[in-house]
Amino acid sequence: MKNIYTILAKAIIEQQEYVVGSLAWVEAEKVKGLTISNHTVKVKGEGKKAVESLIKQYENLFGGASVEVCRGAVKNLIVDMEKSEVPDILQ
Repeated sequence: MKNIYTILAKAIIEQQEYVVGSLAWVEAEKVKGLTISNHTVKVKGEGKKAVESLIKQYENLFGGASVEVCRGAVKNLIVDMEKSEVPDILQ
């Protein structure tokens, strides 16, 4: 089974892509802890921190509305996670 943080990151990037286009992937490539190749996402290291950094990357560029887009993208995925596993920005 894939790492939950990889699943979260990919869902977030794909939802951002729907909103801002291919720029979503370009910005995701800049995030420490993520490896992006041909629309394949891998999380290296601390997944919680990498997902939080991804969301902050979008927030810095597109503002608070992008955080809501991220929350919407993963709301069905985080319900089964322990609260301590969910990045703070998504709670």
